[in-house]
Amino acid sequence: MTSHLSLSGLCAIITRQLNVPALRDVWVVAELSDVRQSGGHCYMELIEKNADTGQTVARLRGIIWAGTFARLHADFFSATGQRLSAGMKLLVRGTLSNHAAYGLSFVISAIDASFTLGEAERRRREILEHLKNEGVLDLNRTTQWPQVPWRIAIISAKGAAGYGDFMHQLTHNSSHLRFRTRLFEAVLQGDRTAPTVIAALDSIAADMDQWDCVVIIRGGGATSDLAAFDNYELALNVAQFPLPVIVGIGHERDVTVLDYVANMRVKTPTAAAEWLIARGDEALDHLRSLADDIARAATDIISGADKRLAYAESLLAVAPETAVQRAASQLQRCTMALAETGARRITPALERLDITQASLPGIIDTRLAREDERLNSRQTLLNALSPVATLKRGYTITRVNGKAATSVASLNVGTEIQTIFADGSIKSVTI
Repeated sequence: MTSHLSLSGLCAIITRQLNVPALRDVWVVAELSDVRQSGGHCYMELIEKNADTGQTVARLRGIIWAGTFARLHADFFSATGQRLSAGMKLLVRGTLSNHAAYGLSFVISAIDASFTLGEAERRRREILEHLKNEGVLDLNRTTQWPQVPWRIAIISAKGAAGYGDFMHQLTHNSSHLRFRTRLFEAVLQGDRTAPTVIAALDSIAADMDQWDCVVIIRGGGATSDLAAFDNYELALNVAQFPLPVIVGIGHERDVTVLDYVANMRVKTPTAAAEWLIARGDEALDHLRSLADDIARAATDIISGADKRLAYAESLLAVAPETAVQRAASQLQRCTMALAETGARRITPALERLDITQASLPGIIDTRLAREDERLNSRQTLLNALSPVATLKRGYTITRVNGKAATSVASLNVGTEIQTIFADGSIKSVTI
């Protein structure tokens, strides 16, 4: 019979083989997956992904026993502000162990918090550098604000404390400003943060002319939740969004990629509302200043008009009498001037008229005699040139069809012609 081992015997051999210095207290870089707690212990999967494809190339069960976990987690949170969660990259120290009932596992005894901080910062810097190379890093930060951003699209979780704080501050302002708002719901923690916020941005963009700005807000929470905002796709959408974006996610000292690409970053949702109210107050102050300027200008105009009216009223009592006297004096002057002018110009004209009247008969007779002489001369010339005078001298006129014939060549045989004499005419036919 072939010799064999029991499963427990095989596990015992594996355990003995693993009990070597090289597999004890070793530092390992790994990404956390499927992190859960039970009975004070922390169970997880340690994975490694291909940098190019993102596929998992190694997987090992990780354990932090309860006696160690409380201390490690407290120290890690104090240093990073984050809780151990899936997707986090860690540098951990531990010992490889094999249990007959639970299999192979890596028992963690220490965590290097500085590595996690550096890794998060490295990832953040990589995203920012990528956005810069694409030329979109500063796009949203350069978008222009309207004078009063009163139409506000809000991205938040319905019922979230941060959303409630924002709306309370916005609607209960001392200046009684009224803003138009609408909530575009999204999940603001965990793996669903990026896709749901991007979907909300898409909905806002579909009616972009209805809004002046976008506010992304959430209340306080675990610092580890902020990792969701260090997302390249989300940052790309915010950076390229055509409306100015305010980010207020409830952390003052922690900064995410989203804080770098948004038009404005504020500490809390309440601070976002306060900033918007301040913009409205500035507009009101400007309007009040304009109103004061208009009031002063109107007062000055009315005061000047009152002064001119008072002066006009003072003149009104004596103005008619003065005007009548002035007009009478002017009429008198015009009458005298007219008399003088008439006498100066009419008298010589009358004298010239008398002379002309006395000489008019002689002038008429002379003119008539001259015209009669001229008429007789023209009559004599007319008689001399008349065709009748020519006919009386023995000449005749030959007509064909009522027109004078000027050439024998124009006459054909048998043509009827009319010969005109001084004392009559005859008709004949050419042969």
